[in-house]
Amino acid sequence: MGLRERKKQQTRELLADTAMGLFAERGFERVTVVEVARAAGVSPNTVFNYFPTKEDLFFDRQDEVVAHLAEVVRGRPAGSSAVDAVRADLLTAVADGEPTIGLNPRMAAFWRIIDDSPALRARLLELGERAEAALAAVLAEESGAGAEDPLPRVVAGAVAGAHRAVLAEIRRAMVAGEPTDAVRGRVEAAVERAFGLLGSGLADYPPRR
Repeated sequence: MGLRERKKQQTRELLADTAMGLFAERGFERVTVVEVARAAGVSPNTVFNYFPTKEDLFFDRQDEVVAHLAEVVRGRPAGSSAVDAVRADLLTAVADGEPTIGLNPRMAAFWRIIDDSPALRARLLELGERAEAALAAVLAEESGAGAEDPLPRVVAGAVAGAHRAVLAEIRRAMVAGEPTDAVRGRVEAAVERAFGLLGSGLADYPPRR
């Protein structure tokens, strides 16, 4: 990464971190982009150059999250199904404490901000729909399904829906203050069981490479 790219990345991180501090202190709805810009020492236009909306400031890793399931399935090992790949990736993320999974007591404040904001709840729903659509596109590509075939979209809904449900359970438990280790064990068992059930019917979808 060149100097220019590093500076842009540093500015992006500064803006996101500054905004999150303000959101945690006062709530998402009570903070303006102008206030974020002032706290970060930049102009409002600079903020908008990096983050077109205030919701983008909050979900600063949204592009990574939206693309994740599709990338997991596209890059899965030879001989594994889409369900196998998502299950393995999810179990690894839970075990390793991957930040986007949210299995950390410090994430409770993040989830509470979302719970208190209709705009953020709507954006979270949108991100889930976009991730599901990206997964459906990969499944359609690899199965050779035509645009009129609903199967890739239906399968993507099942797989992405199970994935979202796991994250929602983690979110609920962290906000409730439950012990991390207990939540991790319960979630891992649920992932094994739920994705095992999905995998029994989708073991060869899309066709193994």
